[in-house]
Amino acid sequence: MNSKIIGREMLICQCLSLLPTEDFDCPLLDYGNYKLTTKSLLKIFVSAQLDQWSSYAHMEEKLRAYPELCKELDIKGISGSQLSRRINDLPTEWVQKLFIKVVKKIKQLTHSNKGLPNGIGRLHIVDSTEIRLPENLCDWAFISKGHNAVKMHTRLTVVSKDIVFPDKIVPSTGTVSDYESSDSLVEEADAIYVMDRGYPSRKNLMDWQKKEISFVVRITKNLRLYTLEKYEPSHPSVIKDEKVLYGISDIPIRYIEFVDEKERTYRILTTRFDFTAQQVMEIYRNRWIIELFFKWIKQHLKLTKLWSTKPQGIWNQMFLALIAFGLSLIVKLQTESTKTPWQFFRLVQTYLYQPVESFMKELQLKKKKKSKGRQKIPDQKPKVVPLYGNVALVKKEKGK
Repeated sequence: MNSKIIGREMLICQCLSLLPTEDFDCPLLDYGNYKLTTKSLLKIFVSAQLDQWSSYAHMEEKLRAYPELCKELDIKGISGSQLSRRINDLPTEWVQKLFIKVVKKIKQLTHSNKGLPNGIGRLHIVDSTEIRLPENLCDWAFISKGHNAVKMHTRLTVVSKDIVFPDKIVPSTGTVSDYESSDSLVEEADAIYVMDRGYPSRKNLMDWQKKEISFVVRITKNLRLYTLEKYEPSHPSVIKDEKVLYGISDIPIRYIEFVDEKERTYRILTTRFDFTAQQVMEIYRNRWIIELFFKWIKQHLKLTKLWSTKPQGIWNQMFLALIAFGLSLIVKLQTESTKTPWQFFRLVQTYLYQPVESFMKELQLKKKKKSKGRQKIPDQKPKVVPLYGNVALVKKEKGK
């Protein structure tokens, strides 16, 4: 990162300057919207994701507090009502286009990463997460009584042990099943796809095999299998390792059945006959990475605290949240930081309004303490009765 760019001393300004927004420079896109261009609008909402602005009033306060940020955003004064109206009217295709460009930049920076160790390589983990909506404001997302929701169907790319990013998402109403979204997410043969039971069906499995897509998927008990050949289990957790057929398929596939530490049984189908059973188990266990990813973005990005109750506004918020995550990852890759993406994002949030030099200094700070810290020594003294004071009500348990 270049800390000497004029007018971009603050970290947040330099982060926003990395956004590939050149497609939104055309004046025709903003005919009639001279006060707030599409380019400025996108940058405002990415800033809101990076800094966790909680409401439109909070956005107004932040923009008034930092004139230098307004200069980067190319705005003079914006009201929350303008932002609310524009986020609902903004075509999601435009925000999706910006997300695709951010992903392309990440792919360029990670093209040399080989994926997970032990010969596994890159993974595409496919799953969805549900976002609950207000019952009385979002009737269009009705699922059942008291349950309105949308889904974000996600393909998460794992390029190394520490670097993961979503390279495609498909927003939907909550009634769209995982199976129905699979055609949009399982489309390339450049990595191993990892999926849970909601995605494979006889039709999907046959289509993926014909397209020569490499996958490791968990299946339900309803899928009937016909054994062609049995292999000797090579791991204590493996119950079965077989070459099988299913349904009307005539292309053999590998079936592995194993149990975990809690005695839960997993039925796995995979196209990878070249992997050991242990490698297949390890690949499926890495599916948990996407669950951790969903948990993290809901905690640290504005994804569950909605800025809109209209479909297009919610779709836009999904893409903008992941654009902010991708922007942080780009900065991490450019600075070659060894921190995890989660640690790095927290550091970015801490130094958003500080000069870039301060951020880089903290990033390069090395821990001087090498001792193991204070060691716990077994307590040999009699226990001291705690001081309760005279205000609180205290009821001591009998026998203690």
